[in-house]
Amino acid sequence: MLRILAICLSTLVVLTAGAGWWFYQHLNGNIHSVSLDGKGGTEKADAFGRTPINILVMGSDGRTSKTDCRLGGGCARTGVQNGSNADVQMVMHISADRSNATVMSIPRDTMTKVPACKDSETGRSTGGYYGQVNSALQYGPACQVATVHRLTGIPIDHFVKLDFSGVVKMSDAVGGVSVCVDDDVYDTYSHLKLSEGSHTLKGVAALEFVRSRHGFGDGSDLGRTISQHIFLSAMIRKFKSAGTLTDPTAVYSLADAATKALTVDDGLGTVKKLIGLAADVNKVPAKRITFTTMQTAPDPGDANRVVVGPGARTLFSTIADDQSLTTGSGKKSAAAPATSKATATARAVPAAGIAVTVENGTGITGRASAVATALTGRGFSPATTTANAPSPARTTTLTYGAGRKGEAQTVARALGLTDAHLRQGSGPDLILVVGSDWPSGDSYPGGKSSPAPADTETAVGGAHASTADQAKTCAKVSPYKTVRLDGVSMTPAQAYAAARNKPDSDE
Repeated sequence: MLRILAICLSTLVVLTAGAGWWFYQHLNGNIHSVSLDGKGGTEKADAFGRTPINILVMGSDGRTSKTDCRLGGGCARTGVQNGSNADVQMVMHISADRSNATVMSIPRDTMTKVPACKDSETGRSTGGYYGQVNSALQYGPACQVATVHRLTGIPIDHFVKLDFSGVVKMSDAVGGVSVCVDDDVYDTYSHLKLSEGSHTLKGVAALEFVRSRHGFGDGSDLGRTISQHIFLSAMIRKFKSAGTLTDPTAVYSLADAATKALTVDDGLGTVKKLIGLAADVNKVPAKRITFTTMQTAPDPGDANRVVVGPGARTLFSTIADDQSLTTGSGKKSAAAPATSKATATARAVPAAGIAVTVENGTGITGRASAVATALTGRGFSPATTTANAPSPARTTTLTYGAGRKGEAQTVARALGLTDAHLRQGSGPDLILVVGSDWPSGDSYPGGKSSPAPADTETAVGGAHASTADQAKTCAKVSPYKTVRLDGVSMTPAQAYAAARNKPDSDE
């Protein structure tokens, strides 16, 4: 969605040089922006001073207008409502060198801690609570950003929010999006009804497709995130191949619809800022845009909810550390090769399986804990522990056991340590003694720390990763009895057969 908006606006300015100022002012007037108040953290520049971009894309379930009530339903008793949940949440990461991008969905049913927040527009506030991640939007977009940042550790620079009517406007403006389903499907909840095969979806049909959670996969929100990736990938391919952007009238229609449909943070709150984003986003080829879903596990306290699952922390770290999930050819990357002298003599080892004992030899309270927290925050094993060193240490050392030099070098690289700090010991463990030469901070003074090598296999394991150039991927219709028709539970395909008199969504 961001890519489409940005390309439209950039092309519009070029094609309307004569009347460009009027269009520019008109589009600026369409944009509704909200401050993030610094709640999403701060990105770190790479060695060349380039900064990655992380944007939280939200789909709101709010019935805050008569149009959204008609499209979303659920207003028969309450009428137009206040507040909304972020039923679609995608962290879109654009790399510092603009060579690749990752779009990670966070299932709405994920349980997490929502921090203390106050909505700057409505004044509604919370002191913080444990609940579904999507509920934070009730306290404003900045609260949703803060919650996702707290959950993942990924800095969030910007947000884009879209409601029901926004999806309809955008899909109409682009002339429809081509998708396919691998079986007949009728989701009696979202009302999506399609026969097996390919379809071009516009307006309400497009909304029904991206909202359907009972029609695909296992009938949960996890299946819905995958079908949404298929939809967005198709939209990206269309804009890369279609001639739409050479037609000034079509471009204006697209840009007008987009700016009316979205709420953004004030960092994206003008056409000029969105055009600046366009130049960056458009550099990323479709084969290097990875769509993936955060790994989950069942919530021990509620079978209908999920929590962060195995591999998710590695996925979070890979994104936060600006490491690509694809190679230059678009294929899934292996663990990133080491490039520093400290890693030249041994194979780089992924961080997720490395546990370190961090000992405080400085006499400064909390130093071991600070460094250990830095390691786990960078994707190292949560089994990392702390202790006091047997005696004061002037120099920081990292001691490793037989066969574990590669692991030691991975730790050293992440903390900015050099070969001079490494020692081979007689014991089996990795022991980092923080000396008085390192009195503060989470990277060694004067050292050049760099992210631990990306363990892509773990990062995308169970995360349903795909790239935007995969045109032949069809949404997998649920084989389970996930829907009800006339009070009878049945599969979406059975419901399709039983509802012959109901027209298909794309008719």
